[in-house]
Amino acid sequence: MRRKVTNRNVVVPEPVYNSYEVAKLINYMMERGKKNAARKIVYGAFDFIKETENTDPMAVFTEAIKNTSPLMEVRSRRVGGANYQVPREVRPERRLMLSMRWLKEAAASKKGEAMHKKLAKELIAASKNEGAAVKKREDTHKMAEANKAFAHFAW
Repeated sequence: MRRKVTNRNVVVPEPVYNSYEVAKLINYMMERGKKNAARKIVYGAFDFIKETENTDPMAVFTEAIKNTSPLMEVRSRRVGGANYQVPREVRPERRLMLSMRWLKEAAASKKGEAMHKKLAKELIAASKNEGAAVKKREDTHKMAEANKAFAHFAW
């Protein structure tokens, strides 16, 4: 049985929006240790949201995170020589991580624009309950619902 992890790295809230979630998003957007480039992308996306939507970008961001966070997911479990997709509840830290990962992947999959614009458009779409990241969450929930019969294997 796994032991409880006690030494989690605590991310310091970033200075501009004073938010832990935005700091995590910057870290998820970072590639090859280039944090400044990731900051430019995230802050550029927030500025783009402010210009186009005339709303608070933090409100759009928190709504997008809420709309893309999965409540259930399936985990593979081997029982008696067969693999079952067992639906499990998602921990809050993993929920945030999956949400941000799906937003990043959905934005990166689009072509022909700067990354900050693609991220901004994906955040706006997710805050309105549409877009690729929301579809990914819906697919995850459908899979968990379809495999509800195997829920008794979760222990």
